[in-house]
Amino acid sequence: MDTNTFYKTTEQYVTGLFTSNNKPELAFHNLEHTKSVVQHTKEIAGHYYLSENDLLVVFVAAWFHDTGYLFTDPQHHEEKSVELMKTFMQTYSTDQETVQKIEQCIIATRPPVTHASLAEQIICDADTYHFGTKEFKDTNQKVWQEYKNTGAILTEKEWITTTIDLLNTHRFYTKYCMDLLDKRKQKNMKKLKKKIEFPGDEDESLSIDHVTKDKAGLVSKGIQTMLRMTSNNHLRLSYMADHKANLLISVNAIIISVMLSIVFRKLEEVPYLTVPTIIFLLVAVTTIVIAIIATRPKLGNGNFAKQDIIDKKTNLLFFGNFHKASYEQYDEAMRAMMQDPDYLYGSLIKDIYALGTVLGRKYKLIRLAYNIFMVGIIISVITFALAYFFFRGTNPAAVTQGGGSPF
Repeated sequence: MDTNTFYKTTEQYVTGLFTSNNKPELAFHNLEHTKSVVQHTKEIAGHYYLSENDLLVVFVAAWFHDTGYLFTDPQHHEEKSVELMKTFMQTYSTDQETVQKIEQCIIATRPPVTHASLAEQIICDADTYHFGTKEFKDTNQKVWQEYKNTGAILTEKEWITTTIDLLNTHRFYTKYCMDLLDKRKQKNMKKLKKKIEFPGDEDESLSIDHVTKDKAGLVSKGIQTMLRMTSNNHLRLSYMADHKANLLISVNAIIISVMLSIVFRKLEEVPYLTVPTIIFLLVAVTTIVIAIIATRPKLGNGNFAKQDIIDKKTNLLFFGNFHKASYEQYDEAMRAMMQDPDYLYGSLIKDIYALGTVLGRKYKLIRLAYNIFMVGIIISVITFALAYFFFRGTNPAAVTQGGGSPF
């Protein structure tokens, strides 16, 4: 079975069911909600290492879990959803174990929730994901509207009380959703309780909430901007360091070339310049070596294990940690990291820190190279001057050519 084709076929089939059997009274349990559950299923599943078969199970269950609403009453929609799923799967799969797992996931969405497997936990959390989001107020209004469309008579206060009871008994099962959504769910509950106790304060509370959201958004954008600017500044500093090192290497390479090709051939005629020349040559060579060490690239082992991702030990933003890994392994690891804000921001922080430590070492070596070059040139020039003024008269060639004492 081609998985990608099967996923697309499943999406088209369920979308067709909702389109051809449209029920306007389904204000919440409609195609929009189904797509939302599918998206949240992908998000939660991406945080865990599921097998290819388990990914297929949660994907199909997410698409079919509410299709029963199109053909039967809400109390029995799970059984009808399973029936529709089995009819669909007869065409594409004979694996009864997979079909049974999908059935268990769909049935698990019925309260009270039973959750024997991780796949069932993921579907349950995806189905109630909105409990812990800022969109909960809108989704809860849609559920109430849908409930009223069935002919039920329930006041707003009664509905809010029922919703509070639901949120009190509800729980998220995956650690990912617990960490991500529980806090917001508690906020949503407090708002509902406050609406019952102080009905007139709703507008004020909403206004305050909007201000809080705006501030939270600004803080989040500020953090992203800070990390991006810091990373860019480090990259610019690294480029400047490489440019400085390249300048040292180029200048000293020219000096060495000139000395080897011209000065060394003249030393027989002016031997008193031998020591200054050697000093100058050693300074140039030392400067080049240090500049090369400063800019020499360093690679990691280029691979990582699944446990490294689980423990959040590998920084996937640095190529040295993954250049030997397969694309499938890297893609899976990156998706897991992107679904975990702490891991993602932690990797960005590690990347900035690593850039900083490399820059510290690089600038330290380049500073050393410049100091050696500066001091070496001064010493070499002084040595050349001393040799010229104090030792040029001892030139053996001059003595031989003159036939006697130079004096």
